Amino acid sequence: MHKNRPDLSFDFREASRTQVRTCDHPGCLEAGEHRAPKGRNRLNEYFWFCLGHVREYNKSWDYYAGMSQTEIESHVRQDTTWQRPTWPMGDWRTRERNMRDKVFNGGFAFGAEWSGEEGEARRPPRHRPRTPEEEALAVLDLGPDADFATIKARYRQLAKLHHPDANGGAKEAEEKLKSINLAYNTLKAAHGGGAQ
Repeated sequence: MHKNRPDLSFDFREASRTQVRTCDHPGCLEAGEHRAPKGRNRLNEYFWFCLGHVREYNKSWDYYAGMSQTEIESHVRQDTTWQRPTWPMGDWRTRERNMRDKVFNGGFAFGAEWSGEEGEARRPPRHRPRTPEEEALAVLDLGPDADFATIKARYRQLAKLHHPDANGGAKEAEEKLKSINLAYNTLKAAHGGGAQ
């Protein structure tokens, strides 16, 4: 063998055999290749068993040993949500309403419409959905007091402005014209076909 060349006769297989841990079962000299938790409160600490002894350990090990039925049920319920807190459905609405009631009963009303008789807090008025006629007037950008002649004049103006031919055949203009036509037809029907 040459002086400067390292000895390459080291047997890695032999070294790996010497570093294998033995089974933790008393009296067993087989390799302990399978881990098993040491207890319910020590899940990150392990025994190392051979295959035969880990099977034996698993058959006899009971995670819930020593717990009452109530404790077991509580633990199972916590595990269904990964042990994170949960709240009943809709509970946030109740808390929000209670908080709002406290604020408004405490004199922090943000307008006269919020305070009822004798300073009682009440809910804000609900906005009713718009009628088809109101929606149509909004499309044509007209107020609720517009007569049919005004509606017709506005329709013609918007139809010319948004006609696809006047906009190079743009799809957006075509869609806008469709909504304008629908709005006009709704208002025309509401005004009795335009007879005034």
